[in-house]
Amino acid sequence: MIAPGLLKADKVEVDPALKPYETVSGISGNLNSIGSDTLNNLMTLWAEGFKAVYPNVNIQIEGKGSATAPPALIEGTAQLGPMSRPMKQEEIDAFEKKYGYKPTEIRVSIDALAVFVHKDNPVKGMTMPQVDAIFSSTRKKGGQDITKWDAVGLSDWAGRAMSLYGRNSASGTYGFFKEHALGKGDFKDTVKEQPGSSAVVQGISADQYGIGYSGIGYATSGVRAVPLGEEGKYFEANLENCLSGDYPMARFLLIYVNHKPGTEFDKLTAEFIRFVASKNGQEVVVKDGYYPLPADLAGEETAKLK
Repeated sequence: MIAPGLLKADKVEVDPALKPYETVSGISGNLNSIGSDTLNNLMTLWAEGFKAVYPNVNIQIEGKGSATAPPALIEGTAQLGPMSRPMKQEEIDAFEKKYGYKPTEIRVSIDALAVFVHKDNPVKGMTMPQVDAIFSSTRKKGGQDITKWDAVGLSDWAGRAMSLYGRNSASGTYGFFKEHALGKGDFKDTVKEQPGSSAVVQGISADQYGIGYSGIGYATSGVRAVPLGEEGKYFEANLENCLSGDYPMARFLLIYVNHKPGTEFDKLTAEFIRFVASKNGQEVVVKDGYYPLPADLAGEETAKLK
């Protein structure tokens, strides 16, 4: 359920129960982050906020896709592995084979994986089988193939072909969408694969008949997120519907770290995570267009640092 004060009218605010970050002494050194493109802006903003508190910290961020995070953690080229999907079992197995324990998963934000259309597109909503029928060649959810806009209720756009935008296979957003929207089916060959989330949104904003998917934090004035759900009962991609479970493509954004159970947590990494989960860090989440963690969830994540 919604934490009190998390929503105020239409404006998202951080949970008032979240405490401000408290600085500690002796924090310096280098942090490397390799992973999600979806989290790229957030990681950059968090790094800037953290460096403002700790000037002797240097943070390098690379965001080419969630699939790049597990190898970086395994090889030790990064301490932080941001991902927009959970690690696959084979990724966890590869990590555990090297280290003898599993990577630690930290939830850092809530995201509505949005289906975006051009800002002037009047479509009222879509069912998940319709989304599958638009993007998938295998249609695991049982719908008829959809290629034209009148098939989703836009009679004024009869005969107008949909123009599909998506991500490449290194992307966690691609993987999450494939699993949850396509029922692990295959994408159509006509999906224009983009190297980053911002490119997806830019493409749709310049294409009246465009449709694609991306994290809600990449929304611009040129696009709108389509309400999703069941026929006649669609839910907006907002925090309330993500927390209630009504929005069908809500997800946590994650950072994975390498921590051996029973040993002291790396101090620099732990403080960065504490900053992210604090009021300061979650205000950054709101600033970047994603949804903040309720205080109870943030507390569960910082408890992992002990």
